[in-house]
Amino acid sequence: MKDRIERLKQNLSQTIVGKADSIRLVLVAMLSGGHALLEDVPGVGKTLLAKSLARSIAGKFQRIQCTPDLLPTDITGTNIWNPRSGEFEFLPGPVFANVLLADEINRATPRTQSALLEVMEERQVTVDGVSRAVPSPFFVIATQNPIEYQGTFPLPEAQMDRFMLSLTLGYPSGGEELQMLQRLSDAVAVEELQPCLGLDEILELRRLCASVKVEDSLKEYIVNLVRSTREDEEITLGVSPRGAVALHRAVQALAFLSGRDYVIPDDVKELAPHVLSHRLIPAGGRRSKTIIDRLLHSVPIP
Repeated sequence: MKDRIERLKQNLSQTIVGKADSIRLVLVAMLSGGHALLEDVPGVGKTLLAKSLARSIAGKFQRIQCTPDLLPTDITGTNIWNPRSGEFEFLPGPVFANVLLADEINRATPRTQSALLEVMEERQVTVDGVSRAVPSPFFVIATQNPIEYQGTFPLPEAQMDRFMLSLTLGYPSGGEELQMLQRLSDAVAVEELQPCLGLDEILELRRLCASVKVEDSLKEYIVNLVRSTREDEEITLGVSPRGAVALHRAVQALAFLSGRDYVIPDDVKELAPHVLSHRLIPAGGRRSKTIIDRLLHSVPIP
């Protein structure tokens, strides 16, 4: 199985320069059955990453450009009247894809944002009382600009909790940016990228990730870490039990990507800032990741 992961990473490297750590985090989210939230400025490759991932796994890619006038039916789909058949027919929305990019999700209204809740959690949409399953695997990459807040609608806690992890791609290094320019003439276009894995293989990898061993002492470590966020005086709202489940699944995927069939404490320490930070509300303008880093130093490691 390790060779499949390496093939996927090498395939993505044909279109993406650097960003090995970010790619690994996105793969952790996908293989653990979750979704990823990318908080980054425009132009750092978020769309390129999502499209390249979809092409690499032979999946269907869809993109939603979120705006204040976007309606829930623009996401889920709607029933339209067919005069030939004399019946209403369902017109699927962009959520019927394997990889969905929700660009600048915080520019959509809360009503439209909530349309993603059911599909992200239940893998189905309900229109006019009829539920329809989305394709499997189903993976959402949502983006938001952490700098520009004018005309935006902050994501509610219930929706933030649906994302397995949050991360930033960040600007490339000087060498990586130079490599990007040098590759312009002979770079592989996303449309030319050849699939290296099938959708069935991704589902199989997910099952293997779920079978990675997590010792009871590490499960207790995860629970203690999550519970500490509910008792810290610098946190207004701590991490929910869903956060503990998400961290458990994420460390299993990270261990699998690292070629192990067991989890170690370093897996928890590496992923905790990405899995827990966006699930809590800090007090007094404090930074979530700074608080998580402090808690990682205070909660005893097994």
